[in-house]
Amino acid sequence: MPNENLSQAEQKLLEDIATRYEESLVNVRKITKSLPDLVEETPLTKLVHSLRVRTKEPSHLLDKLMRKMIKSKKENTPFSITPDNLFEKVNDLAGMRLLHLHTDQFPEINQLLKDHLEENGYPLLEGPIASTWDDEYKKFFEDHGIETKRSPNFYTSVHYVVGINKRSKYTAEIQVRTLAEELWGEVDHSFNYPHPCGIPACAEQIKVLARVTSSSTRLVDSIFRTRTSLTPQE
Repeated sequence: MPNENLSQAEQKLLEDIATRYEESLVNVRKITKSLPDLVEETPLTKLVHSLRVRTKEPSHLLDKLMRKMIKSKKENTPFSITPDNLFEKVNDLAGMRLLHLHTDQFPEINQLLKDHLEENGYPLLEGPIASTWDDEYKKFFEDHGIETKRSPNFYTSVHYVVGINKRSKYTAEIQVRTLAEELWGEVDHSFNYPHPCGIPACAEQIKVLARVTSSSTRLVDSIFRTRTSLTPQE
């Protein structure tokens, strides 16, 4: 996938990184298959509606690295990824998303997940960090001690980076989000990954969908909070 913005040496580096990834795909896929074990037969099952796992396609990795390198050149910042440090620098080669129904479930999911990671020797390398564009949910996460960052892509999701064990160089990304946010994410992914679709009308509609998604999450939250407030306490 030659790119006129990159030199031959830079393109060769990217190809070498992609080759290293392809040579390690068997291990990465094993990691992906093992991720559901973090949830199954644990207290998380009563809170998690469903989960999804995925392994990054080699072509998508190469495309991502190319974008990163071009951005580094434009900003005059170093591009630090090499074949030797790929698995430390790129944390979403193996990933799992935990989907739940309403926002008030998140604090317990977060605590149970962190406890289970610690008990089973999965080092928590980064996070939890909540990406969100919605100020109300930004406050919600911050009130529960979660670091937040602005999401320019209009989605809300909490991210964790975990090590597979204390000796392994491999890492994985875990995301926690509501079912409503998953709908938005799947639509956006279909149009804008690995490249923006470039159709202004679709871009605007996806922004509207983000706001509808946020409203849907609020409505679901309200329904569950109403039930809680009206249910007699034992």
